[in-house]
Amino acid sequence: MGLQGVETEKVLIKPTVKAIDKNTTESMIFQTIQERLIEQFNTSFPDKLAPKTVVIIPSLTMDEEILSKVSGITHYEERLLCLLLLLRMPRTQVIYITSMPIDPIIIDYYLHLLPGITRYHAEQRLTLLSCYDASSKPLTQKILERPRLMERIKKSIQHVKDTHLSFFNVTSLERQLAIKLDLPVFGCDPDLFELGNKSNGRKIFKECGLSLPDGFEDLYSEEDIAKALYDLKQRNPLLRRAVVKLNDGFSGDGNGVFYYEVDDSQGKIQENLNSRLKIVAVDLPYQMFIQKFGAMGGVVEAFIEGEIKTSPSVQCRISPTGDCLVASTHDQELGGETGQIFLGAYFPAHPDYAAAIGKMGKNISENLRSKGVLGRFAVDFISVKEDNEWKHYAIEINLRKGGTTHPYIMLEFLTDGVYDADEGTYRTATGQPRYYFSSDNLKSEKYIGTTPHDLIEIAMINDLHYDGALQEGVMFHLIGALSQFGKLGVVCVGSSMERVKMYYKKTVDILDLESRYGVDCV
Repeated sequence: MGLQGVETEKVLIKPTVKAIDKNTTESMIFQTIQERLIEQFNTSFPDKLAPKTVVIIPSLTMDEEILSKVSGITHYEERLLCLLLLLRMPRTQVIYITSMPIDPIIIDYYLHLLPGITRYHAEQRLTLLSCYDASSKPLTQKILERPRLMERIKKSIQHVKDTHLSFFNVTSLERQLAIKLDLPVFGCDPDLFELGNKSNGRKIFKECGLSLPDGFEDLYSEEDIAKALYDLKQRNPLLRRAVVKLNDGFSGDGNGVFYYEVDDSQGKIQENLNSRLKIVAVDLPYQMFIQKFGAMGGVVEAFIEGEIKTSPSVQCRISPTGDCLVASTHDQELGGETGQIFLGAYFPAHPDYAAAIGKMGKNISENLRSKGVLGRFAVDFISVKEDNEWKHYAIEINLRKGGTTHPYIMLEFLTDGVYDADEGTYRTATGQPRYYFSSDNLKSEKYIGTTPHDLIEIAMINDLHYDGALQEGVMFHLIGALSQFGKLGVVCVGSSMERVKMYYKKTVDILDLESRYGVDCV
């Protein structure tokens, strides 16, 4: 029996060793490719006239079942169409790959925004490729399954030496694709991906000396959740709610809110967890949530209460040369029954604390840089005003692009402006202040059936467009999701927050009116 046990142990160890060796080899190859990014960052990146190619793959490579609960999720690949504005640089080529073809009128809409470049000139430097696959698999996986598509990507590249990949987030799938295409990625090594999960985010906040909600990390079972909920209540008897979060949730859809009762014991909490945990994601059953929790782990945190409470975020970028930049700050608008769903954001964050959270973001950037992180990421906070003072609780790190990435890129590319993190203000190239409100969730059942062509016509007739001369107005995204899901993205830019709100109200009023008009005419 002892010999059989030894033989069994050997059999179990061998595949593990092979897996480690394969991962190590892949990681080493990837690091070698990534070294090219430093030279690009020092030469072609800052030179607007330098020939360069950017291959954009807007894959949301996350848990498929969680993402499937987000309506119109495939169309979220359109959010990075803001990067078509890179074509404003006259010798830059853009290759954009999607799961399904994008309606030409949507592409035309973005190219129309380009300052100082004709549509024809931009089109000569734009290559659009598609997998013709509407399945729920991540876009990157679809590309990896299509060798001929990968060959077309390679053949489309005009400036191989000065080419890099841009993803929404970087996992082992994106690393595999980068190796197959032999191209560096402006993004974080997937070996460091776990640094951005909820548990490790809490640890990093502690390392940085920041305030964070009372809670527990590295939990993996229903029993862990119940014990953490009970211990939180013991530490704070007045606590009314707590948040249970999957380590790798998306836009609040990996969260659940637990409501306490007066006589809760650990046993009672565990027994009633199914009925008292309000899961944010629509149609995500409790048992599936617990299964996901067991697989990826998660945290339990006290729900931060407050009469005056906001949800700011700071967006940062760590360059290939190690520079830490605070790119922007936002006040997030959260909604849904439990207040956990990301609906939109105001830019910049409130002047009372924009500079303060920017400094916290810089602190976290330097911590992540020391761990090897590269690229864009965001940190979310909950801020409560008490006795005329703001207290900021760090909530989570999103080690990827996010819902505030594309609106800021659009503003930056269209105005050539700069965000001053010390002042918490944004000014255009001519020194004029600019603000915006952005949302991925402007939706109504009345909008269903409104095609991209209808939307563009409505926008043109009602003066809902971005005025390049005034450098303010309205820009749409997620246009492809409108007809089927009644869902649309919008960025309203103005010279003051009052004008931003005016543009947004005008947009909603006109869409509501035109939708009713369209229904009445049928």
